[in-house]
Parts: sequence; C-alpha cells; structure tokens
Amino acid sequence: MSKIRQQRTADQILRELSDLCHRNVSDPRLQDITITEVTIDRELEHADIYVHALGDESRRKDVMQGLSSAAGFLRHELAGRIRIRTIPQLHFHWDPTIERAEQVTAILDSLVIPPAVDEEE
Repeated sequence: MSKIRQQRTADQILRELSDLCHRNVSDPRLQDITITEVTIDRELEHADIYVHALGDESRRKDVMQGLSSAAGFLRHELAGRIRIRTIPQLHFHWDPTIERAEQVTAILDSLVIPPAVDEEE
C-alpha cells in the first residue's frame, strides 16, 4: 500500500472511531475521550490508536480498560463503515502529548526573563 493511501486510511479510521466513540459507545469510562492519532502498518493488519481523555491522568486506567473491552465492537462497526479488504486489529495507547505540552507551557511561563538592555544608553 502506498504511503498516501496508508495515511488516508488512517485518517478515515480516526474519523470513524471518533464518531463511534461519541455516538455509539455507551460505556461511561469512554465519555469525553479524544482520538489524537491513528497509524497503520503497510499490510493493514495493525492500527495503533492514540487516545486522551478530558480530565486528569487518573482516568487513564479506566479509559484503557474500556477501550480494551470495546475493541471488538469498534472493529466490527468499522467494518461496516470503511471499504477496505480487512479491518486491522486495534491497539489502543495513551497519548501523553497534552500533558507534555502543559508541562512545557508551565516551564516557559515560570521563566523570568529580564528586559533587554539597550546598548546605546
């Protein structure tokens, strides 16, 4: 599969999974989750899905358990929405990018930068 088609398929899986999680999944553990990225291998056998939940890090374990139990349902629903030969196995991962961005922002905000001294004075 070409890289462009591979990326388009990953993008389509991301859109469909996001829609499924927001509309069709009734598990309360999966409320307010965001799918941040999907990557698939060239053979379309495995899809790595990166997720994050609104709130704090304490929801991580519950969200990952909920996704693990819903993986079969999600894969079955994807089969009805996406026209590809085989639906890849879904592997869910926690995406720490948002926490890292918040940490970097906090560090930058805490820096004390003295005003620039003009040499002409």
